[in-house]
Amino acid sequence: MLSVFVLIAAASMLAGLLSPFVLRTHPAAHVHLVLALGMMPLIMAAMTHFVPVLTRSRAATAVLRAPLLGAAGGVVIVAWLIWPVQPLWRSIAAALALAGCLWLAVWQWRRRQAALGGAHPGVDWYLAALACLGLGLLAVLAMAVWPAHYPAIKRLHAHLNLFGFVGLTAVGTLQVLLPTTAGQGDPEAAQRLHADLPVALAGAMAIALGAAWWSYLSILGMALWLFPLARIGKAWFNRYRGAMLDYHGATPLLAGALAGFVLTLLAGAAHGMAWLPAANVGHLFVFAFLFPLVSGAAGYLLPLWLRPGVQMPWHEVARSRLTYGSAARFGLFATAAVLALAGWPGSAAVALTGLLPFAVASVWTVIQSRR
Repeated sequence: MLSVFVLIAAASMLAGLLSPFVLRTHPAAHVHLVLALGMMPLIMAAMTHFVPVLTRSRAATAVLRAPLLGAAGGVVIVAWLIWPVQPLWRSIAAALALAGCLWLAVWQWRRRQAALGGAHPGVDWYLAALACLGLGLLAVLAMAVWPAHYPAIKRLHAHLNLFGFVGLTAVGTLQVLLPTTAGQGDPEAAQRLHADLPVALAGAMAIALGAAWWSYLSILGMALWLFPLARIGKAWFNRYRGAMLDYHGATPLLAGALAGFVLTLLAGAAHGMAWLPAANVGHLFVFAFLFPLVSGAAGYLLPLWLRPGVQMPWHEVARSRLTYGSAARFGLFATAAVLALAGWPGSAAVALTGLLPFAVASVWTVIQSRR
């Protein structure tokens, strides 16, 4: 099931890039195609893989259906944005995703409480991320109750999802995953995760509240978020700079995703001060952060999800195929992000050039795994 969500995410990202040239719909449809249908279910599914590892417990079973609820919500909201018939469908989409979010959060909390010797602090980052997702989905339901406050609630919803749900999940996972891809552990990661979560969560909440009602609060949120990111960057530079500068492999993409998140935070603050349009910042988030994050993480994990158990030569070959030329691909993502920030309409084509090899390699890897 995890590999299916990787393929769905890759297809959603490609569709999000191509759909503006095919469908004349509201820009929110393209954004939700990538985030609600692609990223949200994939992140929820990835949590079902990482939480048993971080709590040293058995593999997930029934809770694997929770990401399906998220995916169902994504399908409904994208369909509604393309064919907006009744506002009720927007609330139905949020309710479906919220049910999956709550199911996953309860399961994670129980695993955390039952973990022998205590759970890894990465689980707390996942719970905080799900709390942000839940609040963001409740904000969608609130749009129907307080339509007069729709613009502010919409901004609250967007920033809770971007800098809360996606941001907390990604940064929490990267601190465990990048050392694995680099082949060298990080003995300080657990301590850093434990100490930095309150600051990062406060930053995410301040950004969301500031975007909705008081822009200067977003500046404070950005500063709070940058503190743990600077600590991670310093630790990675001291320990992994050789691996981060490799031409192939998942590590350059994962390190690039962290840099992209920092750039998005800075651009988000500029947007909060009305210096940059929201659409430009949104494209920056997708190109500089989401694309390298998904292609790097899935490039390393997809072979493991397709063939669990003992690692064989097939796994290494598959990873090499999925992350081939990763430094050049991140260069394309970064270029597309800068062009998008400048408002150049061809930025999506540049991003597509970097994403397409990963999408093709993912499909081929899935086919090869069945032989």
